[in-house]
Amino acid sequence: MTTAPTWTEITSVDALVGLLGEPGQRARDKGRTALLDVDRDWLAASPFCVLATSSSDGRCDASPKGDPAGRLVHVIDDTTIALAERPGNRRADGYRNILDNPHVGLNFLIPGRGDTLRINGRARLVSDAPFFDEMVVKGHRPVLAVVVEIEEIFFHCAKAFLRSGLWKPETWDPTGVVPRRAVIAHDVEPSGMTLEQLDEYYKPENYEKGMYA
Repeated sequence: MTTAPTWTEITSVDALVGLLGEPGQRARDKGRTALLDVDRDWLAASPFCVLATSSSDGRCDASPKGDPAGRLVHVIDDTTIALAERPGNRRADGYRNILDNPHVGLNFLIPGRGDTLRINGRARLVSDAPFFDEMVVKGHRPVLAVVVEIEEIFFHCAKAFLRSGLWKPETWDPTGVVPRRAVIAHDVEPSGMTLEQLDEYYKPENYEKGMYA
């Protein structure tokens, strides 16, 4: 990793704490090991999360997961949850990591809310279980589930969302500087498809057809 001569690098915990300071007692002690009712309510209302994983040699992945609210997460008990996997591109980077290193981090979002719910724990992959029947969406059971044994759970503050203005429509510019998805695919993901074919492929009414099939 390159470090420019003019950079001042932090290389120890003491140096980090000296710069940032110690966390306040409420932030330091807010982690819990089991779900409360408010956590269950949050998980039931969340349609989106990010699953962070790492292989044993440090190859990291942060994978978005989405389903209708109430179908993204299945609560097995106070210390165990399951996330459904739906049809995708089959890279399975995060799942390969889990097979190598079970430690995961999850961040659950609710649209419009700045605070998030974070869960850290140990994961395993399950290809079938009776609770899959409770994770059906549009008639389709998940192809697999990530079962997470909770080691730590806590709510995270809203400052990052407030700084970014993420939920403010006036900050959205989907047709601005960044080209549309078909153009990106055409330019950096060679497939032999023409731009016109890619535009047709990525039309919402076409792209959504394979989300659960």
